[in-house]
Amino acid sequence: MRAVLATAPVSPQLENEDFAAVTPSAAVLLDGAGTPAGLETGCVHGIAWYARTLGTALLSMITAADSGTLADGLHAAIGEVRSRHEGTCDLSHGGTPAATVVATRIRGDELEYLVLSDSVLVLARAAGNQVVTDHRIETASRPHRNLFEGMAIGAPGRDAAFRKYIQTVREMKNTPGGYWVASADPEAAHHAVSGSTALAGLRAALLLSDGASRLADLFGLVSWDGLVSLVLEAGPAELIRQVRAAEASDPDGSGWRRGKAVDDATVVCCDRLAP
Repeated sequence: MRAVLATAPVSPQLENEDFAAVTPSAAVLLDGAGTPAGLETGCVHGIAWYARTLGTALLSMITAADSGTLADGLHAAIGEVRSRHEGTCDLSHGGTPAATVVATRIRGDELEYLVLSDSVLVLARAAGNQVVTDHRIETASRPHRNLFEGMAIGAPGRDAAFRKYIQTVREMKNTPGGYWVASADPEAAHHAVSGSTALAGLRAALLLSDGASRLADLFGLVSWDGLVSLVLEAGPAELIRQVRAAEASDPDGSGWRRGKAVDDATVVCCDRLAP
């Protein structure tokens, strides 16, 4: 497998809360759930630490010779990271670090995949592209978006309204009827969207954080087919460049309603897939 990766933080002055890594047969992408200024997490390490620590552990788990399913690997990785900071951090805190997860692995003549929360996997085929994501966080949070939607980014009171929204959504995390995300509870791994697909006819697998997928699913500036063509023809960095241009054209969110004006963006393009 060949992999090409590009990532960009919100700004050079801020730590990137996305994490991605690959081996010759597997890839992982995690998007740390950012915390607005003024809200606590109960953790002394931070969101970026959690995303890269969990991502590193997950890649190790799913490429081990005796590894089980991707969900089993994620379950074990969440448990391992929990053990690393439960003695120093309050893991019962509603804001304890969390991350979305996308993982792929070649096994035999198939590509196995797992998606937990709202990052995106696109399976690119000549016969048509398949988009795999987990919509539960969008479904659970949608009724509460009126807490901040309609207020321009940067407007007085908007930051406080967004913090209230985040606090409300935190209460739904890893609960039946809410949404599931990698955090302190290993059981979340078994609520992920998972499956497998034949390598035959598969051109590429694209792993996207929601900061990168927004060119298609939020801004609507390209279709999913267009996004795949863009990445395969011009590369992951060009997708991120176009996302940044769109964000810069609408700094107050009046054109595209969103929680963050700019978000960390990461793309992993895996192609030349073979058993």
